Amino acid sequence: MLVFRSIEEIREKLPGAVVTIGNFDGIHLGHREIFRRVRARAAERSGTSVVVTFIPHPLKVLAPELALPLISTYAEKETLIGASAIGCLVTIPFTRAFAALSAREFVADILVARIGVRRLVIGHDYAFGRGREGDEETLRLLGAEFGFELEALDPIGAGGTVYSSSAIRRLVEEGAVAEVVSHLGRHFSLGGSVVHGFERGTGLGFPTANVATDKELIPRGGVYAVKVRIGDEIFDGACNIGTNPTFGGAARTIETFLFDFDGDLYGRDLRLFFIQRLRDERRFSGPEELRTAIAADVARSREILAATPLIEYHDYLEGQ
Repeated sequence: MLVFRSIEEIREKLPGAVVTIGNFDGIHLGHREIFRRVRARAAERSGTSVVVTFIPHPLKVLAPELALPLISTYAEKETLIGASAIGCLVTIPFTRAFAALSAREFVADILVARIGVRRLVIGHDYAFGRGREGDEETLRLLGAEFGFELEALDPIGAGGTVYSSSAIRRLVEEGAVAEVVSHLGRHFSLGGSVVHGFERGTGLGFPTANVATDKELIPRGGVYAVKVRIGDEIFDGACNIGTNPTFGGAARTIETFLFDFDGDLYGRDLRLFFIQRLRDERRFSGPEELRTAIAADVARSREILAATPLIEYHDYLEGQ
């Protein structure tokens, strides 16, 4: 996938550009359907499939007090768009000056003059530009003026539910990670590096990896059955998100016990895939009661993980 990190990097129009625009937080099933449509339309004209997105998320600039935690980091979003077999990604730095552009200016100066849009594909009820004036009606008029086609998709969903980043965010915040798969199309995950913690798990017989992450959206506190990717290997594990109330902790930590793993993880990168939530975090009477609870969590996690295949982004894209 060809990536432009600013409009200025585009030196010449992209041939037969079929474009979609959006924040695409999470790259959920609805986004994937839009990408499939863009790829198909580009293939029909032997053109270029193009995704245009913004960094940072517009709300972080225009109304930071309203900004919600992002489902994906920017690096994850780029990886997922590339995995969706998109030909070109244009990431536009979002500033207040950029936000002041009218829909007409955006279309004329960026989509037409820079990218060379021939067909624009938008999701249901999508709008952009100053005051969100770039709605479907406005874009059809601009398309007629500048010579590109507009395709507006119907709501995308299943079972009467429209796929949305808001719904996925709510499920993750509630800890309903097993339900997220039917919306996200894969298991929710976060990446991070292993840092030193209090090492209480070692004393309990369950040494844990304390994970530091730049992910904004973290599942609700509690204990989860997880799968963990380290390099090219996948391990089963149990993860606790919380403050370790048994020991009077205050700061939130993400601690994972890897089953059947022997080695030093400090400083290494890993990715946690959240398969199912087991229980709330709770305060125990002491180390012995906590040790018993962890042993039960591990046994239950082993059962769940043995019966649940991991779904990653590359799995559901095969053959699409």
